[in-house]
Amino acid sequence: MASVVVMWEELVVMALARVDKNNFLRYLPKVCLTKLSAEEDPLADIETLDGPGPWDRTLLEVEVENPKAPTSDGEAARNRMLLFSANDYLNLSTHPAVRKASAKASLAFGMGPRSSALVSSHTEYHRRLENVLAEMHKKEACVVTPTGFAANTAFLSALGGIATHNAASRRPAEQEKIAVFSDALNHASIIDGLRMMERHQQAVVSVYRPSDMQHLDELISNCPLERKVVITDSLFSMEGDFAPMLDLVQLRKKHRFLFVIDEAHTAFVCGRNGGGIGEVYGIEDQIDIIVGTLSKAGGCLGGFVACSRKWSDLVRGLGRPYIFSTASPLPVIVAAYVWDRAQEFAAMTKHPATSPILSLVVGSEDAAIYASKHMMERGFHVIAIRPPAVAPNACRKPKRSIDGCRSFIHGAVVVRCFGRLFREFTRRTRTKALLADIRSFQLPYCCEANA
Repeated sequence: MASVVVMWEELVVMALARVDKNNFLRYLPKVCLTKLSAEEDPLADIETLDGPGPWDRTLLEVEVENPKAPTSDGEAARNRMLLFSANDYLNLSTHPAVRKASAKASLAFGMGPRSSALVSSHTEYHRRLENVLAEMHKKEACVVTPTGFAANTAFLSALGGIATHNAASRRPAEQEKIAVFSDALNHASIIDGLRMMERHQQAVVSVYRPSDMQHLDELISNCPLERKVVITDSLFSMEGDFAPMLDLVQLRKKHRFLFVIDEAHTAFVCGRNGGGIGEVYGIEDQIDIIVGTLSKAGGCLGGFVACSRKWSDLVRGLGRPYIFSTASPLPVIVAAYVWDRAQEFAAMTKHPATSPILSLVVGSEDAAIYASKHMMERGFHVIAIRPPAVAPNACRKPKRSIDGCRSFIHGAVVVRCFGRLFREFTRRTRTKALLADIRSFQLPYCCEANA
């Protein structure tokens, strides 16, 4: 496999030679903010994150406007609900250490320098976060992006640049394109990034059936292109299922492709140190590029690409969402850094589920909306997943995200409610009452997968 890694590294170096002829990226000034006293330093004296606490309830109990109830003093009435549809799997967003660190950063620096990271917004705090993320995933380097969506599109923009900048003419010839094999259930950010590559004639994209390794093997075996890439989510957000990582590693050894995974739903959750599915199986060295997000279990906002140092330079030089977006605000970066103080992540969740996502497929959009209505009426904020997040015939009975703040009592109540829902749903699926209920129900918002 070393030869494949070397091949891609050489392609990256050649592309960089054309993009950055004067080594501009290497000699960018490293922006450093004013030194603070120990009392002012937002990262000083951070307490250890050792598991759930009373602060967890801050975002567990929410209120939802009820458009049917009479208004009071001109304001819509509200119903209290338990939130079971968020991505904050570890509830880090409300931890006192996170609040304190981000508040101190705001008081000291406001939002920090406001510009693209390549101009003046990439501070020592951004670099510290990148270093710990790289270390967590056992990579040389890391690039932090404003969102998880931007992380995937920035990487794929850089990947496409390899075909363009190593082409003999203005557009890559057919044999110079990159063959990309993508799981059918990959996140929208991957899909959009691949469409961008296709539009620029940089890639030939093949989509294999969900987690179907035989189909993937056939597609790769029949592909004549030399430059091959396989990209997949490690945990599929609409299903709650893990990708067959060990099988993918075996295929990597057989076909010698560049292996890219999106750890959006497993980073910080899976593995003793929060290193995701790669850490669980001990296969970090078999994964070439790891894309992740800070917006879910990280409890903040942002994304990252963990990779080699050469790849990180290419993402900074060609990743358009990175180049042309204002860098993440300093309080967000500081808050995201706090997770580094967490103890064993598996112990923080306090529940036996292997995946933080539980998904129940009911089929039609009407059925999913009815199921969501049923749960909301019983005080549980559980939202239906509808197109375009899923296929029209594969609507989910509400995506439920499990995090450390959900007590076993709440879990038992939810199970009972779903049991009643199944019984009621079975009785009513063939009646007009179901459609009447759906038409009369006003969802507070339509849920779509976040990056």
